[in-house]
This record gives sequence, structure tokens and C-alpha cells, in this order.
Amino acid sequence: MTSDLAPFFSPKGVAIIGASTNPQKLSHGILKNLKTYGYDGGIYPINPKAEQILDLPCYADVADVPDPVDLAVVVLPAPMTPAVLTACGERGIKAVIIISGGFREVGEGGVALEEECHAIANQYGMRLIGPNCVGTMDLHTGLNTTFIEGVPDTGSIGFLSQSGAVCGGVVDYIADKHIGFSHFASLGNELDVDETDMIAYFGEHPEVKVIAAYLEGIQDGEKFLRVASEVSRKKPIVLLKAGRSDAGAKAVSSHTGSLAGAYTAYQAAFKQAGVIEVQDLSSLFDVAWALSCQPLPKGSNVAIFTNAGGPAALASDSLADHGFDLPTLSEDKQAQLAERLNPSAQVANPVDMLGGAEPDEFDHCLSTLLDDPDVDVFLPILVPQALVNPADVARAIVKNAKITDKTVITCMVGEQSLDEARRVLHENDVPMVIFPDVPGKILGAMAKYRDWLSTGQMQAFEFTNLHKDSVEALLSNSSGNVLGEAETRPILAAYGMDLVPGSVALDADQAINIANEIGYPVVIKVVSPQILHKSDFGGIALNLKMPQTVREAVLNMQEKVANKMPDAEIRGFLVEKMTPEGFEVIVGMRHDPTFGPLMMFGMGGVTVELFKDVGFGIAPLTIEQAQEMIKSTKAGLLLNGYRGGQAYDIQAVVEVIGRLCQLVLDFPSISEVEINPLLVHPEGQGASVLDARLILKGK
Repeated sequence: MTSDLAPFFSPKGVAIIGASTNPQKLSHGILKNLKTYGYDGGIYPINPKAEQILDLPCYADVADVPDPVDLAVVVLPAPMTPAVLTACGERGIKAVIIISGGFREVGEGGVALEEECHAIANQYGMRLIGPNCVGTMDLHTGLNTTFIEGVPDTGSIGFLSQSGAVCGGVVDYIADKHIGFSHFASLGNELDVDETDMIAYFGEHPEVKVIAAYLEGIQDGEKFLRVASEVSRKKPIVLLKAGRSDAGAKAVSSHTGSLAGAYTAYQAAFKQAGVIEVQDLSSLFDVAWALSCQPLPKGSNVAIFTNAGGPAALASDSLADHGFDLPTLSEDKQAQLAERLNPSAQVANPVDMLGGAEPDEFDHCLSTLLDDPDVDVFLPILVPQALVNPADVARAIVKNAKITDKTVITCMVGEQSLDEARRVLHENDVPMVIFPDVPGKILGAMAKYRDWLSTGQMQAFEFTNLHKDSVEALLSNSSGNVLGEAETRPILAAYGMDLVPGSVALDADQAINIANEIGYPVVIKVVSPQILHKSDFGGIALNLKMPQTVREAVLNMQEKVANKMPDAEIRGFLVEKMTPEGFEVIVGMRHDPTFGPLMMFGMGGVTVELFKDVGFGIAPLTIEQAQEMIKSTKAGLLLNGYRGGQAYDIQAVVEVIGRLCQLVLDFPSISEVEINPLLVHPEGQGASVLDARLILKGK
């Protein structure tokens, strides 16, 4: 349900609890903003010590406020908040914004205060934004419950932020940029309404075309994935995630854990949900603005026409970095362009009209190329100079942009002389940027979203031969939290994964008997709960071809482990059939605290952390998402028969990823699991588990 968030943006009446007569107080600024920007609902300041503020009558208590009132804004010291919420609940108010700080951010006492406030809100069926926030704006209704100076132009970008300071800075930054916004929402501590609730609300709001978000964290990963995936099909979500550096993956015990940091899970979630992630604040609004007013690029071909070669070269490099090309224009089009350009102009692409290019030359270039089937995007570039009015160039661009369904983005390099040109362009829905590397970033983001939208109905994995009861018994009978290969093998086998033939021996004689039974050559691996990476401690011997070499390997292994790790408990020796050659990959999972099972695929063996050639996804995965994990890596290219090489059984790898997904979803007690290596055989011949380990959450 998102309708219960409507009063935060289009209330019939607003009570400002704690309104001050002092113009230096935040609550006075909120009251002033409510009066200034066209909000036509009731405005009710609550202050028992004042008769009126800003010509508005004051009320001693929220109970005295006349109907209708469906939103309260609280600007009082934090300890007073529970009593205020109770009063709002009794008054029948269903939406409350808590501006005040002094809650979770100050420590344990603040956490307890938040919990008390949440319980009161639940008791009365109220929704809360905040605490520790700067409020909300609706540019269409005129509501402004913030104390921020100024407002942006009215448009169709809905912006949400977990930082009030970012909200304020953004409003100031874009105030004169003529970029249109529909809503602002500062969420603060997200005691109740969180980022996903707001995305869902904006997803259904008819005035919102694009959702832009600044986030530091996500409250509920499963909810976010579900909601964002649905909303992204209707309108784009552009997101800037703060806190991308990750120091949390240092103290982990597997390759998967060391490579799958917290931010990795966010990246995987964003990719699966179709969320467009950007890397900086300026890109957040450049991309959101372009998506709100321009069609998605139909292809990757861009035509540049410019009065300056240097910016065109920089733009070309950026376009190439983001998957876009500059096709050579046909001879006919080049001839048409040359008819009205300087005889020295270059007309191949980029079209360099030279420094003195007039507005009618920009008009000529655009109108000539509008119908060119080999051009998908137009990028006019202007460096201002004394004899040409940039606003007139902008008008020439707008004239043509209005009659095409192709993407148009303008770059005008500079600042001081471009205010009018920006206004002309932005008021007519043509994005303008001032640095030539920016259009490549914008178009790259738009193309990723276009490609995500083009994916059809995805196919879920379906498995019938899963023995859940067997795994439940194996896990309940495990002796510790860390399960080595010998204990992990039967768990994987119960979920239908192919294992190399083998079993555990207690000594050299048993090892020889097993080797004789499964056939030579064999591999021997030490079984010890203290040794996870066996090769580091001399705990593995390969390609043993006769009984004597098996005996020698077991005895040597006992000696090496005793010397290198004397405290290690040796529980036996795993004897396995030596497999034929294949391609080694890794498939693993680390449980992420926000999103749950984070699946991993990459280049296998001991070099996985060296190359860091990995793809990630959040379980549950579809078949297509598992395929995309593989496709995103160099290992995937090699599996596919790179440059005429051997093609391997990718479908078998996809199935292993799917089966491992199902295992970790069925058993949330699994914290980490890793198959390394998974030996992939030639196409059509399957894939075999060569080594594996599993880590349970603390019992």
C-alpha cells in the first residue's frame, strides 16, 4: 500500500508542532516555506505561547486544530516526541514528519526512544518520516515542509534521500539549472517509512517519470529487490549509493567471502532490479534529467557536430568507453552538410563546423541528419565565442529536437555565458551539460536501462531430485560450524550435483583399498577442520597411479601437516578419482546481512583472488540471471570457446548455480558455501565438483 504516504505530499491540512516566532529557528523556516510556494491547504502552527506567526493564528495544542488536518510536522526536542505522537494519534492524524534529531544517531537512549515512537505510531495506524530529516516537498501541490532555501523548477523527477544535508545541497545546486522535479523526500533515520516505501509511492505517482535516490543503506533487501524490480519496469530508478568502500570482507574464511563484500551485494541487487547506479551526485541528476525528458537511445550510433575539435575528441572517447560509436556519414549526407558549411569544415563525423559556426549551421546539421537511419543520437557541442549567441544556438537545437524521436543531448562547454542557453534547452526538454565527457556517461546509463527493459519473461529454475531431508540430517549431525570437503560432498550430492567418485580413508591401507576400488590415478586430500586451503599445508597429492604412491602420499601428508600445523586434527584422507582435464571455475555463496544469499561465479582454482574475475547475483536467481553472471566474466568467454578454443558445458554450470541457490534458500543456516574448483567438461559432458567447503552460522 502506498496511498497512506499521500498526506506527506498532498495533505489537506498541516500542523507545525513547535512552530517558533523566531525567524532564526528551523520551525519558522518551515512555516515560511509552507506559505511561500503555493500550498493551498490549511496551515496550523502549534505554539501555546504565541497568538500568531506569519499572520497565521496559533493553536495551543494539536487537539484544537480545526479539520481538515492529515499531516503533522514535529520540531521539538526528541524526549517530547512520544507525547506529541500520542496527541497526533488521538487527533486522528495519520502522517507525521519528525524533523528533530536526538534519536538513534546519539546512541542507545535514542534507539529506545525510536522504538517507543514506533510502537505509538503502530498503535494509531500512523506513518512516520524521520526522525532527523528535513521534510518533504511536492512541487505540484506547493507543499514544502522543509527549512531549505528555495525550490527547483516543477517537473517529473521524484527525489529521495537518506541525508537531509544532501537534500539541501541538491536544491541549492539545481535551483538555477531549470531541471524539473516533482517531489523531494528526506527520510532521515527511517524509523518507519523507508527508501523502498518511497520508491513504491513514486512508482505509482502519475507526476513522477523518473526516481532519483541517494542512499547509504537499505533496510530490507528482499523488499527492495521485489519493489524495485516492479517499479523499474514502469519508470527508471537512478541511484547513488554512498559507502561503497568495503572493509568488512577482511576477516572471512573463503574465497567467496573475501571477494563478496557488502557493496558487491548492492551492485548485484541493483543490476538484477534494473536500477541505474551512478558514481557521483552530478551524474545522479544528469542521468535522471535526461531520462525524464528524452527517449532512450534506439542504438549505439552518435552524430557529433561541433565548433571545436578538442571537446569533440573528449566526447568521442567517453562515448566509446560507454559502448557508443561514431559512424562515418554516407557520402550523400556529407555532400548535403557541405553545401551550407564553411568550405574547410570536416563533415565525416564528428562534423567540425569550425569556430565561427552560426546557429543556422547547427540547424542545418541537425535537420540534414534527422532522417539518417544510421544515426540514433545527436550530440551538438558548442564552445562559446564572442560573435555567436549560445541561446540562439540552443533555439536551433530545440527546433529540431521537437520533431525527432531520437535522443538529443547538448554540450555547451563553459558556465558564465550559458544561463539563457541552458534555460532555453531545459525548458524545452533538451538536456545540457558543460563537460564533454558527461554525455557518454548519460548515454551509457540510458543504454543499460534500455537493455534491461528488453529482457523478456525470465525462467525460474525447477528441480525435482532434491533430497532436503537428507541435508537436514547431515547439517544437524555436523560436529562444528565449518564443514570440509568430506562433509560437504554428500550435501551437494543430495541436491543433484555431480561429484568425483571417492570416499574417506582413515589410514594408508584404507586409502589403497579405496584407490583400487575407484581406479587409478587418484587424488588424496587431508581431512581436517583446521585446514581449509589444503594446498597451503601440503594437504593434497595429485595423479597417484599405484598403491605405493598412495601410501607414500598419505605418510608424507601426515608429516607435512604435523610440521606446518601441529595443532591440526587429521580426521582422515579423502581419496578421489583423478578427473580428466577440463576448465576450472568457482561457484559459491556468502550470506549478506541485507540481501541474503549472494551467489558468485568466477575463474576457479587457487588464482581466483588474484584475478578477481567474478560475477555476482542475489538468490533466488532465474536461469537468465545465472547465465548473465557467467557472461559477465572472462571465465564465461573462455567457457564459450574463446577465439576458436574448446567450448565447455556452460549449461551444466548454470544448473550447478541453480542447485546451489536452492540449497542455500532451503537452509538459511548456511553462511558460506564454495565449490572450488568445479571442473567443467567439454560441451554436453557436464561439470564435476572437485572440492567444496561449507560454513554454518553459529549454533
